[in-house]
Amino acid sequence: MLDDRLFTAMANPVRRRLLELLRDGSRTAGALAAQFDLSRPAVSEHLQVLRRAELVREEVRGRERHYHLTAEPLAAVSDWLHPFERFWRDRMRTLSQIMEEDDERDDSR
Repeated sequence: MLDDRLFTAMANPVRRRLLELLRDGSRTAGALAAQFDLSRPAVSEHLQVLRRAELVREEVRGRERHYHLTAEPLAAVSDWLHPFERFWRDRMRTLSQIMEEDDERDDSR
């Protein structure tokens, strides 16, 4: 069962951008904060939400905090979304058929 903390964490565009930045490798809190027009404490709060959802892990090195993506929880989200793919495929197939029928009608005129 999915933890609602995952969806809560991913609901915010700042947190999604943080995940994207960490996709390329670990970064310090300062380097992450520099990517936003937000205060460092505000970015830190977003990182805390991501940590609670287990989407990032924090590593303290001296005075710096380094953040790493832990993408494993995203696999659970992907698994949850998978059944919906069939729904959208079916909808797109129906739309495609309707458009082809419209094209055939236009061609026969």
